[in-house]
Amino acid sequence: MKSVLRFLPVAALAVGLALSAGTAMAQQPAAKAPAAPAQPKASPAAIAAAREILQIKNATAMYTGAVPGLVEKTKIALIQQNLNYQKDLNEVAQVVAQQLNGRQNEIGEGMAQIYASEFTEQELKDLVTFYKSPLGKKLIDAEPRAIGLSMAFMNSWAQNFSETVMGAFRAEMRKRGKEI
Repeated sequence: MKSVLRFLPVAALAVGLALSAGTAMAQQPAAKAPAAPAQPKASPAAIAAAREILQIKNATAMYTGAVPGLVEKTKIALIQQNLNYQKDLNEVAQVVAQQLNGRQNEIGEGMAQIYASEFTEQELKDLVTFYKSPLGKKLIDAEPRAIGLSMAFMNSWAQNFSETVMGAFRAEMRKRGKEI
């Protein structure tokens, strides 16, 4: 279960990337996405601390497969639109994946910039110290399981509560003389 939970962020990123790739495919080729809002300039020490936090938390697991995943999704979309070029597109996908290999590191750099803009340099250093402490290490180890169990609990609660909500709807509709 723990190994499955470690892939939850990867799955979330893959879904997000897939949705953005699908949107990009639907747009005109010349259309450009709006630029992300500029982040305040952080000190090199703050960025280094942010990178260390991301390394400690193994954030690269979230985006390691981003380039091959997007190449594959783009290839599939292009094949659906160009069935006669399937063989070529399969070959080109390998070339494109090799050409763009390593670009996923841009995600990590962007994440470090975001952390460095959200926390002060001292807060980032304090977080590094915390994550290296026994409690911080326990949090990193236990958090994926705790999040997974929490999500399972929320799903179970929502399923049970939806029955309560349905019962309330039916009761109110009965008051109006209508059975549903």
